[in-house]
Amino acid sequence: MLLCVTLCEFFITGYTESHREDTENHRDIILTSMKEIAAIILENDKGEFLLYLRDNKPTIPFPDHWDLIGGHVEEGETPEQALVREVKEELDIDLKEYTFYRKYECLTGDAYENIKYIYTGRINLPLEKITLLEGVRPQYFTREEIPHVKFANILKSIVMDYIKDTL
Repeated sequence: MLLCVTLCEFFITGYTESHREDTENHRDIILTSMKEIAAIILENDKGEFLLYLRDNKPTIPFPDHWDLIGGHVEEGETPEQALVREVKEELDIDLKEYTFYRKYECLTGDAYENIKYIYTGRINLPLEKITLLEGVRPQYFTREEIPHVKFANILKSIVMDYIKDTL
């Protein structure tokens, strides 16, 4: 709410250095209270992306949608620690190698405002060797299939950004 007031004041009274500082301070307060999520774009040597189908339960956000492996950053965890923990909890894999890709501040398009820390990594296991501990099933998707996948929240945009950046 304070951010909105500051932005409205900006349009009514004109830009000043004080308004810029107020806007940045309010934005920082909002962002520090947002939930944090760590997720990974897993790609195999064929250029296919591993996603998992979320459960079809009406009590969860985005039921029956495809999702990246990952989840909430718990209190006291870094995004990297959360990522390693989530991969272990969801795939029973000890994640050793991964690279930070990008941070997304998600103010719309999700069940709630959040900050997503997106990482990339490699996986070359056949589907029958993947143990999915949460969700319905894993599946690999090609770059050409990604635009047609029914993703949870804003993940399609995130994966498409990655595809564009790695062409």
